[in-house]
Amino acid sequence: MSKTREYLEAFLIAVIFLKFANTFVLQTFYIPSGSMEETLLIGDHLFVNRFIYGPKLIDLEEKLLPSRPIRRGDVVIFRSKEDHVTDVVKRCVGLPGDTVEVRADQLLINGEVVDDSAVTKFKEPKEMQRLSRFQRRELAHRRAFHGPIKVPEEHYFCMGDNRWNSRDSRFWGTLPAHLVKGRASVIYWSYGGETPDGQYHGLGHRLRQLGSTALGFLTKTRWGRTFRLVR
Repeated sequence: MSKTREYLEAFLIAVIFLKFANTFVLQTFYIPSGSMEETLLIGDHLFVNRFIYGPKLIDLEEKLLPSRPIRRGDVVIFRSKEDHVTDVVKRCVGLPGDTVEVRADQLLINGEVVDDSAVTKFKEPKEMQRLSRFQRRELAHRRAFHGPIKVPEEHYFCMGDNRWNSRDSRFWGTLPAHLVKGRASVIYWSYGGETPDGQYHGLGHRLRQLGSTALGFLTKTRWGRTFRLVR
């Protein structure tokens, strides 16, 4: 067998393994918006544990493998309920059967106040006069939501930690369980420069963005956030 063939086979095996791992075990994800500030910042790149919420076929798997149901407070990655294409990150605040309310900018679960001030904030955006009509309407919707709403079976109620800048279950309702992809686990890189917005703007724009990232890697990387656990 030639060395070229050996290298080719090794490369194909590596590609297959990485594809398997990315599909079923660990996926990468980056933060494009400020809806989870200050927990997650724009430019944070995450590892997503896709295995933790996976189905367990037999009792032995449940004992041996590190999987569990979604818990209240988990930061989850899921497929958008609105377009079924975009991946979204929010915090799960309501489990099946929970009753969710917001009163005076305070979250209540089953009638009891939740002290989540350590990770969340209700702060109106600065320079309100510069907001568009659409943005003002969304802010009014956030302020108007009170509930109560009871979370159905096989659904979750999710909200962004930056409660004044998050399009979440207050808008599109409860999240079906089958749309959940995994749990945000670790920030492996945090970049303070320009990040992709998910739209394709042409090859030239992409090349300029890659060049800017390479040049700013040392100076714009938030080194203090590297390998920080997501909580």
